[in-house]
Amino acid sequence: MRHATRRAIVTAGAALVLAGCATVRPGPATPPAAAPTDRHRQDQLLKAAEHHLVVRCLRAQGLTLSPGTQARAPAEDTRLQTALFGTDPRELSLTLATGLTVTANSDGCVATARAQLYGDPTRWFRAQVTVDNLRAEAQARMKHDPAHRAALGRWTRCAAPVGGSRAGRPDPAVAERCTRESGLADVRARLEPAELATVRGLHRDQVATYEQLRARALRRAAELSVPPTETKGNDAS
Repeated sequence: MRHATRRAIVTAGAALVLAGCATVRPGPATPPAAAPTDRHRQDQLLKAAEHHLVVRCLRAQGLTLSPGTQARAPAEDTRLQTALFGTDPRELSLTLATGLTVTANSDGCVATARAQLYGDPTRWFRAQVTVDNLRAEAQARMKHDPAHRAALGRWTRCAAPVGGSRAGRPDPAVAERCTRESGLADVRARLEPAELATVRGLHRDQVATYEQLRARALRRAAELSVPPTETKGNDAS
């Protein structure tokens, strides 16, 4: 699966579509007996299983994943990228409530590996992208709250005062101080749980699908015998 670029998101736990937004984890589903019960260890198992399946798919085409520092000839690199992420046009697309459109291919070794783990690739794509962006949607909804708008205005005046330099972003230490002093941190802490609960309710069907397909993938991953050496190296997700 590819998101907005060829090396986009999305394994569970991998890079997110919106920078700085953490993946929201819905309530845990009951895992199969052979799978770990800890969410982090489940993520590690799924990542290792996906990598194993990608390596196997590439090997069938006479290709291998090499360390990122190893240079490849342009033609060889193009062939590997195509084998990993498929060919355009991208068949899968979902426009989120935030306005961002996420796309992915349904061919290529990454998509094949995820289909083997999660089953229906279209259902998994839609569910995963939705769940991975629940927090971003909640944060977008917060911006309409009057208290949030007022706090954000105070933050802006603190971090970028009139007459001051507005080039680039404020220094991280300044931004953090202004977040505290403006009350923006307190407003976000108060509003976010309620907004997250709201967006989970709005997307309850996709959240349920996400947990159902994740449980299937955990069962499948637990059945695979993944060589330890294959759990290291490049992440093809």
